[in-house]
Amino acid sequence: MSPDDLISRLARQIDTARKAEHCIVDADCIASLRRRGAGALHSICAEFVSSVNSKMTQAALELSPPTYSDEYFRESDANLIRIGAEGREMQITFQSPRQPFSTEKFAVPYVLEGEVRAFNQRMLQHFEIRSQALYFCLEQDNASWRFFDWRTKSTGPLRAEFFVEMMGRLF
Repeated sequence: MSPDDLISRLARQIDTARKAEHCIVDADCIASLRRRGAGALHSICAEFVSSVNSKMTQAALELSPPTYSDEYFRESDANLIRIGAEGREMQITFQSPRQPFSTEKFAVPYVLEGEVRAFNQRMLQHFEIRSQALYFCLEQDNASWRFFDWRTKSTGPLRAEFFVEMMGRLF
């Protein structure tokens, strides 16, 4: 790596740390980020449900809650989004970590942590539930949802395609 690349990388790290540290001391900033994260997660879920249902002759997937508002977000409790179809379920739970932001469970600083659980009736009979972790992370100039697969240690941005793969395994 050239010296200019190393310097650019260090400058980005310093900028990211400065922005995260500013937000750490600003409780309103953290609260706003968390509400924004909750809304963004619901939007990703709604986009997934809408995309699947638009390709079907009769809507099959249900989203609960069907719409989202900042008032739905619970700062000190678990939040739940449900996507279901004919006995096949995905439950998305998320909550605030104990600190304003954390790196306890994921290397990138996050302000919300959660999990997606996917199952159908057959899986429940065998106590088999698929799950993957979710984190609303502070990265450089933005905040975004990322998934983390405990088994493979893979991670990436959370998009509708992620839910396509998880739900597809249930049918």
